[in-house]
Amino acid sequence: MDRQEFAARTQALRQRLYRTAYLYLGREADALEAVDEAVYQALRSLGQLRQEAYFETWLTRILLNECHRELRRRKRLAGEEALPETAGPDAYDHLPLKDAVARLPETLRAVVILRYFTGYTQSETAAALAIPQGTVATRQRRALELLRLELGEEGNP
Repeated sequence: MDRQEFAARTQALRQRLYRTAYLYLGREADALEAVDEAVYQALRSLGQLRQEAYFETWLTRILLNECHRELRRRKRLAGEEALPETAGPDAYDHLPLKDAVARLPETLRAVVILRYFTGYTQSETAAALAIPQGTVATRQRRALELLRLELGEEGNP
């Protein structure tokens, strides 16, 4: 893959990458920075991409690693004064669902974000997280159970 093709394919994925980062990080500025850093890291590592067919999941995995790095940085700085959060463009901010998803364990939250908010298929989610497809299905089911309990919808199927 040459740099022109990389740029074109990255541009086509930019909105999806931003949405994923925003759902992970919750702040517009952090999400934009994570996407930019992930694209930069991907460009630097372009020679390590083994199959072009997996470009999207490869780039998503780089983005997820960048989001995890930012979350770890935030945890280290938790005692310091935090900057106020800015409202993002998504109506997701105003839903009780945002808080419920944020309280899920990381492994379950990653599956929910990729499957339901980013629109990845089960196999794409498995590839992005480097886990078996059956594990994605199990984590998805468990996360939905926890969200139903959290949001008070125990009686719904």
